[in-house]
Amino acid sequence: MSPAVLAPLVVLLFIALLDAWVYSDARSHLERGETVRFQAGNFVVDRPETWTAGCLLLFVVFFPLYIVCRSS
Repeated sequence: MSPAVLAPLVVLLFIALLDAWVYSDARSHLERGETVRFQAGNFVVDRPETWTAGCLLLFVVFFPLYIVCRSS
């Protein structure tokens, strides 16, 4: 495989692994009773499935948002 084909695949694999980590981490927080929560008006993200879906659809927005909300 050429580097032009391999590079995007490596990036997608890395993002998929980070999405799996977000799900696992959000789930472990939820099991401890510490919900990772973001709310802007009526828009609420507080379930592991929602965080993962957000990261899958808009990684550049949701992953940093998850990191910030997780530390709060």
